[in-house]
Amino acid sequence: MRDEEAALDGVQDAMMRLSEKYGDRPADEWPMLFQRILQNAIRDWMRRSKVRSTWTTALAAFNQDDEEIDVLDTLWVPDPSHLGDSPQVCLERAQVIEIIEQEIQKLPTRQREAFLMRYWEDMNTEETATAMGCSEGSVKTHCHRAVHTLAVALKLKGIVL
Repeated sequence: MRDEEAALDGVQDAMMRLSEKYGDRPADEWPMLFQRILQNAIRDWMRRSKVRSTWTTALAAFNQDDEEIDVLDTLWVPDPSHLGDSPQVCLERAQVIEIIEQEIQKLPTRQREAFLMRYWEDMNTEETATAMGCSEGSVKTHCHRAVHTLAVALKLKGIVL
């Protein structure tokens, strides 16, 4: 984690998980458990930050074929620092993200759930299906429809990603 505040939050979350889930274990087991919990928290944070930095790219491109496409394999991850971007580029990016978030909120509940779990939380199809209480085929259908709906909505607003 490159952000000190995020790192401190990660350590705090790991400590909370340790105390909640493993507080009844002997104290000599805590260092090993804490290390594993912290590693998983860092991995989760890295995955989420990767997805957050990339989900604004070409949603329309995901819907070009009826083939199953893994979004994370098709995305280009820009340098997250964006230090060289002009204020105008930063403002435009923020506005596009706001529009995308608004359009996601307009999706039907099941489509929104599937989309966010798969592409925001980086869950695989099986994990998403279990969390939603449906089949993997339903998850794929919901995700496909969500991506198509978002792509159309953004195109109608003149947003080309």
